Amino acid sequence: MPPSRHRRRSAARRSQRRTPPIASGGGFRSRWLLFAFAAIAGLFIIALLVPVVLPVNFGGAGQGEASEYVDGIGVEAELAPSAAHFPDNLTIGDVVPGGYLTTPPTSGRHWNGWVQCGFYTNPVPDERIVHNMEHGNIIVSYNLTDQGLVDELEEVFDDIGLTNAWGVARPYDPGTLDADGNELFPEGTIALTTWGVIDKWNVREVDDTDNHRVIGVDQDRIERFFEAYSGKLGPEFPNGAPCTTGGVMNP
Repeated sequence: MPPSRHRRRSAARRSQRRTPPIASGGGFRSRWLLFAFAAIAGLFIIALLVPVVLPVNFGGAGQGEASEYVDGIGVEAELAPSAAHFPDNLTIGDVVPGGYLTTPPTSGRHWNGWVQCGFYTNPVPDERIVHNMEHGNIIVSYNLTDQGLVDELEEVFDDIGLTNAWGVARPYDPGTLDADGNELFPEGTIALTTWGVIDKWNVREVDDTDNHRVIGVDQDRIERFFEAYSGKLGPEFPNGAPCTTGGVMNP
């Protein structure tokens, strides 16, 4: 005897309840979209972290040639025992009795942030600039009241290609005296510094050759220093960290 119409409808409903739903293509696509977004987010985070984590030369402007101090290019300076950071509301005198070992400094403790490459006409604190040297940057400090000399120095600075990635120039007049009461950085002085090396002269000095010429800004001297040490001696990154990235000040 064939089942009644009521029994056939009941059986059809039970069958529908027991049959698992078939996944649609939309669920598959949704999962792939989630995977794609996660991958993109991961790549973006990696791109942000690579310059911070990896000791690579990401300046793309070349480097100096020396792996250590070169006799005749500056003077080797004693290294400070620590390169640790300290808060920006303190000065080096607050954390290290006697302050830095040289004027201007060539190593030591410093603030957390560094400055962008460039020629500054406003002072940049030692505590900031030492961080740049920790990255292998070169600092040109100048105490020049003659605007013509400042303009000449800026032109020399701009002509040296390595300054784009490794150079910071800043006016400097610390007003400090040595034990005999002489200024440590008098007017007319220019200094080149990188980690552990300093070259300092006065533009009015006469050289020690038979020519007895006034030294002046001396582009060749500045260029040799950059060619030797750009990106090389900073202790934090073996391949240097150009001042084109990060930084808390702009010229």
